[in-house]
Amino acid sequence: MEFLLTSLVVCVTPGTGVLFTIAAGLSRGTRAAVTAAIGCTLGVVPHMVAAITGLAALLNTSAVAFQTLKYLGVAYLLYMAWSTWRDKSELTAERESEPRSAGRTILTGVLINILNPKLTLFFLAFLPQFVSTDEPYAFLRMTELSACFMLITFVVFVAYGRFAAAMRHHVISRPRVVAWMRRTFAAAFAALGTRLAFL
Repeated sequence: MEFLLTSLVVCVTPGTGVLFTIAAGLSRGTRAAVTAAIGCTLGVVPHMVAAITGLAALLNTSAVAFQTLKYLGVAYLLYMAWSTWRDKSELTAERESEPRSAGRTILTGVLINILNPKLTLFFLAFLPQFVSTDEPYAFLRMTELSACFMLITFVVFVAYGRFAAAMRHHVISRPRVVAWMRRTFAAAFAALGTRLAFL
């Protein structure tokens, strides 16, 4: 129960993945929001594998490796901010059915979470607290807990995305609201990237 509650708090707290999912829901509807949630959830897998196999310990002890990952994340967030700011296209229902949008959305969601070093450190510091050192099946236990965390991530992100999609029709009919919404998301991505750079 403690693990589930802590995971829920971590997932509910808005971050880059939540922001991206909300943006997808507002711009392209429920399907895009769910797709974004899938991408962000899949982006947790490399961090989970790193923590379970011990690669996260290497990142934690190697300043160069950690800084490299961190600044790749910073660069990608700033790229997201720049792309969002420059996007002048209209929000229409037809965009939701673009054939390449699903793959692009999933890839972006995966990259957003892969390039988030805080997730690796989170798994490194978080998972061991719920696995006994003398537990005979520690690997399976950590895998089980990680899968629970991914499920919570997906459910929470879908909830955020569906709410954003429900508000979509109130937004797309107001061009000025759309413009300010994009500027807000761009500023938020830039702020998150800047904050990550100085951690």
